[in-house]
Amino acid sequence: MKIAVIGAGGVGGYFGGRLAQAGNDVTFVDAGPHLLAMQQNGLKVKSVHGDFHINPAQATDNLATIGKVDLVIISLKTHQIKNIAKQLHHIVGDETIVVPFGNGVMAVEELKEHIAPYNLIGGLCKIMSRIETPGVINHSGAHNGDTTIIFGELDNAKTPRIAELKTLFDNAGIVNIIADDIIAEIWRKFIGICISGLLGVTRTNFGELRELPETRAMMVDLLAEIYAVSKKVGVNLEDDIVEKNMAAFEHFPADSTSSLAIDVIEGRPSEIEYQNGSVVHLAKRYDIDVPVNRFVYSCILPMDLKAKRAQAAK
Repeated sequence: MKIAVIGAGGVGGYFGGRLAQAGNDVTFVDAGPHLLAMQQNGLKVKSVHGDFHINPAQATDNLATIGKVDLVIISLKTHQIKNIAKQLHHIVGDETIVVPFGNGVMAVEELKEHIAPYNLIGGLCKIMSRIETPGVINHSGAHNGDTTIIFGELDNAKTPRIAELKTLFDNAGIVNIIADDIIAEIWRKFIGICISGLLGVTRTNFGELRELPETRAMMVDLLAEIYAVSKKVGVNLEDDIVEKNMAAFEHFPADSTSSLAIDVIEGRPSEIEYQNGSVVHLAKRYDIDVPVNRFVYSCILPMDLKAKRAQAAK
């Protein structure tokens, strides 16, 4: 299968690497030192499931050089999707499948502005992986259970192309699940990752956040607000989703934090607009009060805008 992996960082580098290792025609799309390293030395993956090296690796920063593909995996931060979406016409044909693995709930809607809804399916992944050095991916597993891809048609139909994707992932040794309700699965992940904003505001870690009564109460309220929004949107989440997430957070390493919090602390652009920001915007649409999410979003927003201005000026 001919595949384009847009964003060859921890997520795209690992899954794209596994697909290339299985014999698929994979092109990685990235930029900067990471792209240069892949072009010169291939893509090295250090993994808990065994190291491997894709060399040579097909890698570019120009979608126009790739041609039409069968599958596009988008593994960018959600705020980067809007810019790349405008270029997808170079690689998306009538039968191309496009699956975003971003952390937000708005990625599909943004992609629909530039490609036909038929080309889109829903997806998410559970993985802990990062760029160790340019051209090298370090994959350490997943927070809970196996490194996994979850995917499905947006209307949850069990179509031949979904079955074909399952075979593709199976043959690459990637644990994968066809979702019964992919939108609900995306929201299940979303509700948990929105704690990242609270970590960013407090500049703390999971241990401190959950042990201090004041911030623990904020965690519960933040999750409950997102659950209330999901109900208004029409997403089928279980009634104990808040309790399940709080129980899961108990098992996170006490000294761990989130990538969003690290971005905020280090002055980089973050995904706040597509995490707690999405909650705030959807809540306004449905006339729901979300004070904790609004507080988190409002506090981080000026720092995020400053970071984006600094990046644009480079």
